[in-house]
Amino acid sequence: MTLLKLSIPLGNEILTTVRLATGGVCSLAGLDIDRSEDCKLCITESLLLLLHAGYSAARVEFSREEGLLVRVEGEGMGTGKEGAETEISEALLGALAGSVSFERKDGVLTAVMLTF
Repeated sequence: MTLLKLSIPLGNEILTTVRLATGGVCSLAGLDIDRSEDCKLCITESLLLLLHAGYSAARVEFSREEGLLVRVEGEGMGTGKEGAETEISEALLGALAGSVSFERKDGVLTAVMLTF
């Protein structure tokens, strides 16, 4: 069941809005405050990964399955210029989310799927 879909421009100024929306969705999904904070951090980090990969916009979809499933996907074409922080960000996501997977096309990050 889809809870919320967002299509947003990627930029630092929009991240606060996405974090607030994520907090609301976490509340609807019944996550406790600690898991909600982990989720908000992971969504922000996923959007930053896409921004660093050269995307100017992204889609975020929250759905309720067995837990909360979040798909964060770049819109348009990424440039594939992932930096040194990519590995650290991916490790952080792996540590905080129940499960995480990454989609890449021709070596360019295209989407991050998170389960809480």
